[in-house]
Amino acid sequence: MNKPAFTTYDTAWCPGCGNYAILETLTGVLNQLATPPHQVVLVGGIGQAAKTNQYITANGFSGLHGRSLPAAAAIKIANNDLTVIVNTGDGDSYGEGGNHFLHNIRRNVDITHFVHDNQIYGLTKGQPSPTSDPCDPLHKAAACNMGATFNPLLVALAAGATFVARSFSGDKKHLADMMSAAIKHPGYALVDILQPCVSFNKVNTFAYYKQRVKPLDDRYDPTNKLAAIEKAMEFGDAIPIGILYQQATPTYADKRPELFDNTPLVDKHVPQSAIETLIKSYI
Repeated sequence: MNKPAFTTYDTAWCPGCGNYAILETLTGVLNQLATPPHQVVLVGGIGQAAKTNQYITANGFSGLHGRSLPAAAAIKIANNDLTVIVNTGDGDSYGEGGNHFLHNIRRNVDITHFVHDNQIYGLTKGQPSPTSDPCDPLHKAAACNMGATFNPLLVALAAGATFVARSFSGDKKHLADMMSAAIKHPGYALVDILQPCVSFNKVNTFAYYKQRVKPLDDRYDPTNKLAAIEKAMEFGDAIPIGILYQQATPTYADKRPELFDNTPLVDKHVPQSAIETLIKSYI
């Protein structure tokens, strides 16, 4: 029996962490897609989710906090032949990385973004993140938002994202389907993954989500943006999971064909004289 191309290493996550299911599912999806490991780049920022690229046998890049998306976009632009996948947390993506989140959506660079959304900062021991629940004056949780809770799917839709989905780490089959569809989608693809933090979030637990997540039924039309906006606003007793919106639109590569001909930028020869001329122009 052939050994799978993608395998995993020992992790430093807490026992029971929702990240384990994400790691296992992503590894399985990559093996099914049969893309060679040397053509896959996993990018992360800072946080528990961002460690994912350290635990799979593929190329990895660890960026600064909130800066994974521009690094991923640069990697994809430099070598369009690569499959580029970002794994970050809700704080890393929507807090420190909120600016890059918005503008990568606008550019529609062909990268896949898996957000491990545990509604808390796990690495730094339980501070509220942008997606933490709002504070209840009578029953204040350990980590809650004094302001409005950030709705990543609604913001992504408003910014023009062409693939917006949500899944749950407690349903690995559903998660695998979402991951596979996102990786295959041409352009920026967001999958917000509800991923319980067993150590610091005692509210949004596996049991909490299992009682609430509801897969979209076969009658749902993911090309209907207004319907997607309505679904993105549902988060409470029922939380819809699935592909809320998907639409084929020109990617960054389609808009800049001079950068994406048959030779990737990384393989193009630039004469030393051209580099020297460019440097001198800035002196």
